[in-house]
Amino acid sequence: MSMGSTGEGFGRRDLIKRSAALGLISVPTMSFLSACASGGEDTTKGPDKGVVSKENPFGVAKGGKMDVVVFKGGFGDDYAKAWEAAFDKKWGTTSSHLGTQEITGKLQTRFNGGNPPDVVDNSGAQKIKLDVLFKSNQLADLTPVLDAPSLDDPSKKVRDTLIAGTVEQGTQGGKFVSLNYVYTVYGFWYSGKLFKEKGWTPPKTWDEFLAVCAKAKEAGLGGLAHQGKYPYYINVVIMDLIAKKGGLEAMKAIDNLEPNAFEGNPAALAAVEAVYEVVEKDLLLPGTNGLTHTESQTAWNQYKAAFIPSGSWLENEQLKQTPDDFDMQFLPVPALADSKLPFEAIRAGAGEPFIVPEKAANKPGGLEFIRSMLSREWSTIFAQQANSLTVVKDGVDPGVKLRPGTQSAVTALKAAGTNTFNYLYPDWYSEMDTAIQDASNELMAKRIQPKEWIKRAQAAVNKAAQDPGAKNNRRS
Repeated sequence: MSMGSTGEGFGRRDLIKRSAALGLISVPTMSFLSACASGGEDTTKGPDKGVVSKENPFGVAKGGKMDVVVFKGGFGDDYAKAWEAAFDKKWGTTSSHLGTQEITGKLQTRFNGGNPPDVVDNSGAQKIKLDVLFKSNQLADLTPVLDAPSLDDPSKKVRDTLIAGTVEQGTQGGKFVSLNYVYTVYGFWYSGKLFKEKGWTPPKTWDEFLAVCAKAKEAGLGGLAHQGKYPYYINVVIMDLIAKKGGLEAMKAIDNLEPNAFEGNPAALAAVEAVYEVVEKDLLLPGTNGLTHTESQTAWNQYKAAFIPSGSWLENEQLKQTPDDFDMQFLPVPALADSKLPFEAIRAGAGEPFIVPEKAANKPGGLEFIRSMLSREWSTIFAQQANSLTVVKDGVDPGVKLRPGTQSAVTALKAAGTNTFNYLYPDWYSEMDTAIQDASNELMAKRIQPKEWIKRAQAAVNKAAQDPGAKNNRRS
């Protein structure tokens, strides 16, 4: 894929991370799975363990080696280089660094061979699926990090410094195995400059949203641009509408693989019909169904469409394509009539999964690296380098100026208050996620109708429910 060849390509970290779905990569082969499952002998000798103390809860050895691999997408990897330099200075370690978009390509053989890195940002279209790694016992339990003292305030445990939902988001089968580090909000985005020039009011209801899209069409623009080659994005809209219309119970029914998660759920049908109305009324940016995420987002940056759906990584991903006076702004997905959640409710949660492999040569170093990420110092480094927030509460030093899109996301989070929600099925059931994305691709291209989408989505749920391991993933 051409867009994957540049350092700027993938960014929507969480987004495309989940889109491994699309057949951008094949599911890891059986040889990989069986190799993972069989484990093999771990012949890697790690460094001598350091002395465990309050300041060194995992026993990091001075002078050891650290092996860090990060997904180099929309966030780049300068933040990780800064982290590694700080870590080496403190612990006397020597860090090796790899920033890549080819996580599976670079790491599959290393996991197979029992010599994985010490820390991995397992993201992007070519990530190794978390549920696959978990089932093959390749992920270290990160619970000890949660129970370790916070570097900012040793009287607090690390878990007490995290935004609500972080631990749940990184849990597989009841075990905390991935730190989803970037705190992301999801919804629509628009240009404050364009809306001001046109005299458009940001919509709060779906009818108002359609009306602005219609005005955009009259002005010769598209109403909605979407990343057609990656239906992950339009699924943000569909699934947010379901959660808002049907409330948290509708969301949980999907994550818990209920037999009426989609079929027999009026909120689900209403949501799909609402999105399909954009297609039927010809309010899409022409050609958007065939565009990659960067292509559609760049067209939107060129004022060719009023709205685009995405997570809050969008601003950093589009830095080079965004005019200086564009004034990027976030908008929660407008609510359908009689919705149980208000307009201000937004999908917000942790993304960009960092893991410590179970067979890491320097597992103590990997755990300490994760603990360090959850300090205000490292969180601020990330905010400055990647224009994004982390899951550390109040994790940015005062005085750090944020860009307009990031600031608007912060404002929206404050307005939402406790009305935030987040789906877990994309991490728990990657195959189900792919099937629902495929159905959305067909829907947006007018090849299927909403009722057929519902049928296909429920079939994907029913298939996932047959997995014996599914009973370990439940939300109350």
